Amino acid sequence: MASTSRSEDELGHKWDRCLSDTGIKIASGLGLGIVFSVVFFRRRPWPVAFGAGVGLGMGYANCQNDFQRPFRLGGKLVKVSSGS
Repeated sequence: MASTSRSEDELGHKWDRCLSDTGIKIASGLGLGIVFSVVFFRRRPWPVAFGAGVGLGMGYANCQNDFQRPFRLGGKLVKVSSGS
């Protein structure tokens, strides 16, 4: 019996990866924004917002790329040499 993957399952896995990746990137941006705000910018709020925005933008771009990419099947490249 062949192992088949339903399209709903593949879409669900893509959404899970998308949301977790975006959440990690937003949290990382917030963390870096807080560190930069405290250390370099005398507790100004804009580095925190900037870091969260950059994280959200990176997560959105990764999700967009993941959803536009078709499902890839495994294979290998075979070189053909001329027998002359």
